[in-house]
Amino acid sequence: MAIAIDFGTSNTVIARWNPVTQQPETLNLPGLSIQQSLNPPLIPSLVYVEDATQGKVLVGQQVRDRGFDLKGEARFFRSFKRGIGADIQGFLPELDGQIVTFEQVGKWFLTQVIAQLAPQEGGLDSLVLTVPVDSFETYRHWLGQVCQALPVEQVRMLDEPTAAALGYGLANQEILLVIDFGGGTLDLSLVRLDQSVQANTKPVGFLLKWGNKSLAENSKQKVKTARVLAKAGQNLGGTDIDTWIVDYFAKTQGLAVSPLTTRLAERVKIQLSTQNQGSEVYFDDESFESYELELNRETLENILKEHAFFERLDDSMTSLLQQARRQGIELADINAVLLVGGTVQLPAVQTWVKQYFDSEKIRCERPFEAIAQGALQITQGIEIKDFLYHSYGVRYWDRRNQRHSWHPIIKAGQAYPMNQPVELVLGASLENQPSIELIMGELGAESGGTEVYFDGDRLITRRLDSGATTVKPLNDKEGARTIAQLTPPGFPGSDRIKIQFQVDDQRFLRITVEDLLTNDTVLENQLVAQLS
Repeated sequence: MAIAIDFGTSNTVIARWNPVTQQPETLNLPGLSIQQSLNPPLIPSLVYVEDATQGKVLVGQQVRDRGFDLKGEARFFRSFKRGIGADIQGFLPELDGQIVTFEQVGKWFLTQVIAQLAPQEGGLDSLVLTVPVDSFETYRHWLGQVCQALPVEQVRMLDEPTAAALGYGLANQEILLVIDFGGGTLDLSLVRLDQSVQANTKPVGFLLKWGNKSLAENSKQKVKTARVLAKAGQNLGGTDIDTWIVDYFAKTQGLAVSPLTTRLAERVKIQLSTQNQGSEVYFDDESFESYELELNRETLENILKEHAFFERLDDSMTSLLQQARRQGIELADINAVLLVGGTVQLPAVQTWVKQYFDSEKIRCERPFEAIAQGALQITQGIEIKDFLYHSYGVRYWDRRNQRHSWHPIIKAGQAYPMNQPVELVLGASLENQPSIELIMGELGAESGGTEVYFDGDRLITRRLDSGATTVKPLNDKEGARTIAQLTPPGFPGSDRIKIQFQVDDQRFLRITVEDLLTNDTVLENQLVAQLS
């Protein structure tokens, strides 16, 4: 059975391929899924840890049914996806004698969901997991580790915006903009859907795990290709809006900030997706006072403006359109705009999109299901051609500023596999230098990193606008920095080694090193890391 999981910050969606109807369908997991009539089955991305040492946890709707999301306990986790792979994780709770990380909570959540899913579906042959377009290598690496313990033969990974484009099932030859705005992240992705000739080409995602069964058995069917043209994204989502609404009520009505009031703020926000005014009643069982939380769309929009919400949206759109123009694609060339994620249901967000695009181009009828159902397409003869989202470079000493800096070697937007390697020539810097070290890193945006921390019971993310490039070193550890032993030793004043950087079809960065003095190949096609 082929399954796709859209693991979201607020909600998780599971889809399977129905072999009878030859169509995707969204699954309902009893006990884990929200029982609702208006939306498709959603699993709240919630975890309550009963025993950390034994990994005994409750997940999804189970947590809400028992009221564990309202007690403000350290054992309750929400929005934990945002902390996975974050540079700074702030305070982490100690439960049952051990520190619980966001990575551990995420692993518990996915493992529990799949544990209930597998027997219901009679076992899982193929699993596709979707990831935010703005995720660093650490998130992908974490996901790969989680998958190794799963009872699934093949596991693949696919960018969420690309999956959404496939999920809407639009015609070929169209340029699509996918705006994925969920609980924790904003992801924009410009995608071109093409049609290639019949070929013996196996479906491609980013392979995480491979069993004995080949996914390329049905190679005679017509292969579709989804090519990502431009990407932009940042840590911003519906949970931020919930926090801002609670802070507004705290300031204007003296409302206590708690898990319950945050939940009520979320309900008010959801009401404003379909009506002009939303309200909830809150009873404080300590002061015995009741509050009516009322909010209209105009006030919500003012709250968003106070937090530079629309400016941040504009920043991402500007970045995406600049990337598109470098490829000769203008605003008018975009045929359709696909809105996915719960936050896109807010009228203020839809109005913002309409500032850029005509209404007839905007689609918003499948905000929750498009990603999971689209991800299934790579098990049904879809090939995904993608490019590297981040730049990659080498560290050097900046004499002018007296600090280390980074020189880009492979630029963001580079398609893979690379047709031609990138070359770099280095010399020795010391007399009788026995070896040459090189530290390679994944270069992020220059706007600063993201800090993730707890404010009471709330998980908060904050941008750190340091002005410096965010870098995640790939090989900065003992035994990995040295790329060439020099025999005879090196001397300053001449080039000594030539390095060739190459990225293969599985997104592996590899290097080949040649000693220019001896003409010896020191390293050949050496694996450095998997790129994103």
